Amino acid sequence: MIAELKLVSNDVVARFERLWQHDVRKVWSFLTENDKLHGWFPELRIEDLREGGLIKFDMGDGAFEEMRITHLEPYSVLAYTWGEDEVRFELHPVQEGCRLVLTEIIHSMTSHTPRDLAGWHVCLDVIGALLDDRTLESRKDEWRSWYEKYQEHVDRFLKE
Repeated sequence: MIAELKLVSNDVVARFERLWQHDVRKVWSFLTENDKLHGWFPELRIEDLREGGLIKFDMGDGAFEEMRITHLEPYSVLAYTWGEDEVRFELHPVQEGCRLVLTEIIHSMTSHTPRDLAGWHVCLDVIGALLDDRTLESRKDEWRSWYEKYQEHVDRFLKE
């Protein structure tokens, strides 16, 4: 399911939703435990899991970008800065397991935005696969496919 894009004030909010047949605690562990986080986003590392705490993004060249945790409610909400933007994961227990909602608040749409949205989409697909003890054949191929769709999606959104 492609992310919903909505204009809120002067920001664009991208909203992804997934329903998984796993309990909230298990899904939460993929967001907050470094060994599991590494499985779907190897560049991220939680340094200090608390509101005001720190997540580091490995730029791959020896440099790290620091992201601040802006909201933390165990097993429910994890939000942190993402450059000039913010990402927010919300977990909701449901009868079938867990509903995850990921929102990214985008202050400025750029040519890079479709790339990031495709990246989040694939990351969520990878989490789903890991939860089910599966693997995706090629993240790169998945990303390419979704990037084209998000490029069209963003272009349509900007024309509205």
